[in-house]
Amino acid sequence: MNHNSVEPVSDDLWTVMSTATAVRRYRDEAVPDQMLEKCLTAASWAPSGGNGQPWRFVVLNSPELRALVTTAAQRTWEVMKDFYRLPDVTDSADDPKSRTLRTMAEHMRVGGGAPALVLFCVQPQRGTTELQQGGSVFPAVQNFLLAARSQGLGAAITLWQDACDAELRRIVGIPDTWKVATLVTVGWPRGHHHRVRRKPLADVAVRDHWDRPWTPQPV
Repeated sequence: MNHNSVEPVSDDLWTVMSTATAVRRYRDEAVPDQMLEKCLTAASWAPSGGNGQPWRFVVLNSPELRALVTTAAQRTWEVMKDFYRLPDVTDSADDPKSRTLRTMAEHMRVGGGAPALVLFCVQPQRGTTELQQGGSVFPAVQNFLLAARSQGLGAAITLWQDACDAELRRIVGIPDTWKVATLVTVGWPRGHHHRVRRKPLADVAVRDHWDRPWTPQPV
């Protein structure tokens, strides 16, 4: 199949960034290793503290690992439903919240059945907080997401790994001194990419003072 004829690719950075939404519903179609390698290469180009590059990207292919992820994803959904008191959504409900909940439920039901799974791990650097450690791995995650979008793929960040941490570490052989930052699902979207929906810039950017919205200065 000519993938480009189904989901357009883009080399324009602004288009990629403004349409790199979280994609959680995938077609039943494999992601070629060559495309996944481009995403991994982009991840390896990311900045990190002291250029230490304290990361490891683990592609999960084995049936055992995929089954483990599926169980963890489904367990996570049940916990989320209980914690957030999420309602059961009927197939006929078509409001934005219902569509989002259906997509989330399907994503976690499929779990490790997503076309591709990548685990992002980070080795904590001495004297750094957990937030600072994240600064040395999540830029790599973002590079990965943008590279996926630029090739017409879709991807989503998950935290399913927390529900199977001990067994995942044992099977993969993750050292105790490393942290697992996130698990990313990747695949060909069922549907189309669209522009991200975000707050107005005036609500999130300020100049000099917390309550002084950013406005561009006259030239």
